[in-house]
Amino acid sequence: MATLLNQETRDQIKEFLGDMQEPLTMVLFTQEGPCETCKETRQLLEEVSALNDKISFVEKDIKQDASEAALYDITLTPSFVFLNAQNEYHGVKFNGIPAGHEINSFLSAILDVSGSKFDISPAVLKRIENIQKEVNIKVFVTLTCPHCPGAVQSAHRLAMLNKHVTGEMIEAQTFYELSQKFNVSGVPKIIINDTLELVGNQPLEAFLDQIESL
Repeated sequence: MATLLNQETRDQIKEFLGDMQEPLTMVLFTQEGPCETCKETRQLLEEVSALNDKISFVEKDIKQDASEAALYDITLTPSFVFLNAQNEYHGVKFNGIPAGHEINSFLSAILDVSGSKFDISPAVLKRIENIQKEVNIKVFVTLTCPHCPGAVQSAHRLAMLNKHVTGEMIEAQTFYELSQKFNVSGVPKIIINDTLELVGNQPLEAFLDQIESL
């Protein structure tokens, strides 16, 4: 079977993942029967996990493992989540394959969940810590969008920094009906709690302005 990643790309990713701090697990949910990009997503996760011993990869079936899927609010396939070294879920989810430009948000999530530090000002960090309501952030992307990974990374970091927040990438073309439901005509489109929206790669402060208005 042909690989998705050529040797040069594998070498670059392997070097990037050298900054991982702690082990993590990627849990992929697929299903039997029609599942757009399930095969490709599985292959991508397998190829990337093979590049660093700190990455474990597990595949589940959304129906056969329904109770586990419910733990992570998995309703779409393919979808995968990250669990940290303590096997804890901190709201970092991908729906659809993180290929194209989205490989950047995927690799950044690996480093972040593994414990790498990211630079956020004390003022912004305080606002994130003050979130006391349940917040879901959906970031609709396309794989050709160069601005989408930054928005996905922001949503994921908000989730990692506050237990009340979940952040998920949604590949707009794979999940076309969901994209229609939220009137996605440009990406990245950010939907907060299914009601508030932002368009574009917004700074963390813009996310927080919307969250604080809920």
